[in-house]
Amino acid sequence: MKIITIVASLAHGDAVSNDALAIHEMLSKQGFETVLAAERLYYHPDGVQVRDTGDLSFVRTKDIVIYHLSTGTTLNYLIPEKKRETEFTLILRYHNITPPMFFKGYSKEKMAGTLEGLRGAKYLAAYADGCICDSEYNKNDLIHMGYQCPMDVVPILMDFHDFKAKEDVKTYRELKKDSDCINILFTGRIVPNKRQEEVMQAFYYYNKYYHANSKLYFVGGYVGNEKYYGELLDYQKRLGMDDIFFAGHIGFRQMLAYYKAADIFLCMSDHEGFCVPILEAMSFGIPVLAKDAGAVGETMGDAGLLLDGDPKLMAAAIHRVVSDEELRAELQKKMACRMEYFAKENVAQMFMEKIKNYIK
Repeated sequence: MKIITIVASLAHGDAVSNDALAIHEMLSKQGFETVLAAERLYYHPDGVQVRDTGDLSFVRTKDIVIYHLSTGTTLNYLIPEKKRETEFTLILRYHNITPPMFFKGYSKEKMAGTLEGLRGAKYLAAYADGCICDSEYNKNDLIHMGYQCPMDVVPILMDFHDFKAKEDVKTYRELKKDSDCINILFTGRIVPNKRQEEVMQAFYYYNKYYHANSKLYFVGGYVGNEKYYGELLDYQKRLGMDDIFFAGHIGFRQMLAYYKAADIFLCMSDHEGFCVPILEAMSFGIPVLAKDAGAVGETMGDAGLLLDGDPKLMAAAIHRVVSDEELRAELQKKMACRMEYFAKENVAQMFMEKIKNYIK
């Protein structure tokens, strides 16, 4: 028996890829015979052999396949086809598929891709022997698609030790050259469902009415979402603000510098299946303010401020957190407690308890 982890694409810095790789390595250390396979390989992890999914000829009877489902891909049909001819156990690791409506008017290609992803997800319902979703929100998504197999929830497996690495000193010094400046941060792809324009609105009110010496930084690439990115730049011009910056897709050590220099992490996303950046921010002790949407509240727990998303209310909340030392201290205690739940060892144990139910 092998445990085979399959992902549509393996890309550096991608949350789904990181989860797939972490689960593969964890199972290998537990002594299982393991295989990691990807349809598209954008980087090769050090010391890890990654197989091409091809025709899945390496999948045998009695194997366990953990398929990370997050997008439209031929794997959504190839895996069921293989299962019809081979007696293997199929476990879906569901990371959510962004609803197509968010891409309407922005990208026909991405809209078609997400529509195909949802079709594929529904098709897989008849073949899954079980699901290990990374949030209750995503579990409910599958239930609405008609899934009736056993379903569990285990968070994304992350190694926060990586975030203890040294930041890019030059970037950090540039961000902190004015010690009185309040730095507000959001990390994540420039994409319509993340509502960067609403982050800009909240920052506008905070900068205008509470603290003029403040800056807003977006860290994340916009490839494939150029139209939306262009709208954000136009909106910045209409706001007349020079204190909003788009860093784009940057290196890991540079990203660490942005986190270490941030005073507030502000999330206004309308749709998140988990929201890894919230945990990244909390690992640095950065207070998190977020709109109550998708799985954001589930991931954050009581370790941040969850609001309805009104930009003026968010601006006032930023001011409250920045100026209230007692509140910040309380949030940091709650963040530390919340991070214990997401600790790699704890999540690995949770995952192992669930996977053992499928080992015959």
